Amino acid sequence: MYLTTEKKAEIFAKHGKSAQDTGSAEGQVALFTYRINHLSQHLKANRHDFNTERSLVKLVGKRKSLLDYLKKKDIARYRAIIAELGLRK
Repeated sequence: MYLTTEKKAEIFAKHGKSAQDTGSAEGQVALFTYRINHLSQHLKANRHDFNTERSLVKLVGKRKSLLDYLKKKDIARYRAIIAELGLRK
């Protein structure tokens, strides 16, 4: 499996407040970004996998919603996570 418990803890430790803080918006955005990158690579090799394509679109929507929330609540945190993850918003 591409996303192990250790990898999740590493993502949340790096982008959240701690490895156990799985609810922070920054941690969630980082996790979604990791999953989006993985699914994008999968779709490059498997063009006709429409279920994965739908999952990818749903994940992008969830990430966008979280980023919109973060932009509305705290613009400094929003700008920090965008710069850290290299998102082009």
